[in-house]
Amino acid sequence: MRITESKKITDFFGCNVFNDATMKKYLSESAYRQMRQVIDCGAPLGKELANEVAAAMMEWASQNGATHYSHWFQPLTGTTAEKHDSFISIDKRGETVLEFTGSNLRKGEADASSFPTGGIRATFEARGYTAWDCSSPAFIKRSKDGAGVLYIPTAFCSYTGDALDKKTPLLKSMDAIDRQALRVLKALGVSASRVSVNVGGEQEYFLIDKQDYLRRDDLKFTGRTLFGSLPPKGQEKNDQYYASIRERVGAFMADVNEELWKLGITAKTQHNEAAPAQHELAPIFCVCNIATDQNQLIMETLKKVADNHGLACLLHEKPFAGINGSGKHCNWSLSTDQGVNLLKPGNDPSHNLSFLTFFTAVLAAVDEYADLIRMSATSLGNEFRLGGNEAPPAIISVYIGEDMENLFDKISHGVPVEQLEKQYITSGVNAIARLSKDSSDRNRTSPFAFTGNKFEFRMVGSSATLSTPCVILNTAVADVLSKIADTLEAVEPDQRGREAIELVKRLYAQHNRIVFNGNNYSKDWVKEAKRRGLEVLDNSISAYETFTRDKNVELFERHAVLTRREIESRQAIYLDNYIKSAGIEAQTLLMMGRREILPAVLTWQGRLAQQIGALGAVGKNYATVQEKMLGNLCELASKLDAQLDKLRFAKATAQQSKDVNKQAFLVRDQVLGSMAALRETIDKLETVMPRELWPYPTYADILFYQ
Repeated sequence: MRITESKKITDFFGCNVFNDATMKKYLSESAYRQMRQVIDCGAPLGKELANEVAAAMMEWASQNGATHYSHWFQPLTGTTAEKHDSFISIDKRGETVLEFTGSNLRKGEADASSFPTGGIRATFEARGYTAWDCSSPAFIKRSKDGAGVLYIPTAFCSYTGDALDKKTPLLKSMDAIDRQALRVLKALGVSASRVSVNVGGEQEYFLIDKQDYLRRDDLKFTGRTLFGSLPPKGQEKNDQYYASIRERVGAFMADVNEELWKLGITAKTQHNEAAPAQHELAPIFCVCNIATDQNQLIMETLKKVADNHGLACLLHEKPFAGINGSGKHCNWSLSTDQGVNLLKPGNDPSHNLSFLTFFTAVLAAVDEYADLIRMSATSLGNEFRLGGNEAPPAIISVYIGEDMENLFDKISHGVPVEQLEKQYITSGVNAIARLSKDSSDRNRTSPFAFTGNKFEFRMVGSSATLSTPCVILNTAVADVLSKIADTLEAVEPDQRGREAIELVKRLYAQHNRIVFNGNNYSKDWVKEAKRRGLEVLDNSISAYETFTRDKNVELFERHAVLTRREIESRQAIYLDNYIKSAGIEAQTLLMMGRREILPAVLTWQGRLAQQIGALGAVGKNYATVQEKMLGNLCELASKLDAQLDKLRFAKATAQQSKDVNKQAFLVRDQVLGSMAALRETIDKLETVMPRELWPYPTYADILFYQ
């Protein structure tokens, strides 16, 4: 029986998490207070406190069936990593005991030689360290047989102290924005002792039958279909979006929710997305690093539970050509420890200095570092998604809505602004109450949209970590805030309010070129964007190149988030991953084409030839249809054979290059182009081959499973 069938959600929510309530229960009152100071205020974690927390954590974990612990980290592979150690130890008398010390909790050692380092570490230099991120709670994961492992979220660095993970720069960027935001608030006379970045990641994904997944080598090896003709019906009727959830999918979602709730993840929203077999899950906002950790767990849970239901969860950005791909909308906001959302306009935004200042700081940051923000969402998988009429284009702009645009235009020109009154929509039906109206509409074509009290970055790919875009956005906004703070601190306290308004005017005038409230899919917008001087980075290689621009390196070094050495290593890793991902895709397509598709085509050729011969023996013109079919088939078969050779040559040429940058360009310009041409031919062949001879499940089979 599922837990949720016998208990309320609140009865078991977070039962597998060493959360605040659990910590309070298992720690002494003094240790609990000290630990809250460590988590909330960044107080140092002493050895004695660490030992007590470790003992309490082990006691709780053991009582809940955990036999091992793991320092859980996020290397530069983009996924998570773990090594399990049991609680078993041997005491001085040679007897077996359970042991987990503060040293075990705070620090671990992992082999860093086989993780991507971008040249920071040589292969023979193996030592790496994991360090406990005490602000993200530990949790227990269980296997099917009930055995549990205590997972401790950690940061990962090399022996030389270089960051080798996604978490370290994220935590540093959160510290940076906290420091600079507090300076601005203090100058404005606003009381706060901490500013947190809050993030909510909406996760899109596809669900398909596991048997179809296992029969497609491209899905198994690359996460996407490398060929496939569109079925007669796709998403053109928009009848999948928000439609009734099928029973099989509903059962899957119920189990996903239960698993996530037990891990303290507030899975809130679930629905069918626009494409057939596509769905979405969204949690409630939480602090940035915890949201990032939880999103990794969400992706892992989706895959694990799908497998239990005879399904496969696809997180690739574009698993099926011709229909919508999947993204991960990163909803981003700032709040103080007093509970104030700094991006909430309120009823009188023209006099809400904090809102005006932080809002324009975000606009300025997005404009100044648009290249970095674009880069943060790039990958080979996302390259197939961005720019289609389903996702934001590759041009960074900000949607702020008419109300906000009017507000800032009036402020800029010194025109008095009236207090906003609550607006309502009347349906005209007596039985339906009038509806309160938000201050702005939603623009689903905008890559970066203000949605009333937060910004939504819509470009992030579904398989990506939230860390990279958050690191860049946090650091960029912190940089603008630091300049604002410098300006405000340079004037007398009684003049700072007036100076803040002048700053808002200047910043908006300097950076409103980034504001666009129209249709981002329009071709006219591309021309307009270029006229405004906005950079168009329409491919991954061009986007990756921007990472090491001097202004961007200086940004990260100025706020102690990343060093030049770490930035260069990450750029090398991104390029290497792009090249290897494309190489795997090309090799998979070659394998499927030579081993399965071409032999199937030749088999059908032979059968047609036999039919023509048999009919020719009967009389003239009886084989006209077969001759036509065979002629078309032979033409496509010859084209397929030639294109397979061309792809093999393009792949080999790219691999021979010793220069990584040149290799990346060859992959982009030659290998991917050859794959696209080959796909077109295979898709045509699929439409003329008998169903029983086609070796792979088609889109119609995969997307419309029962």
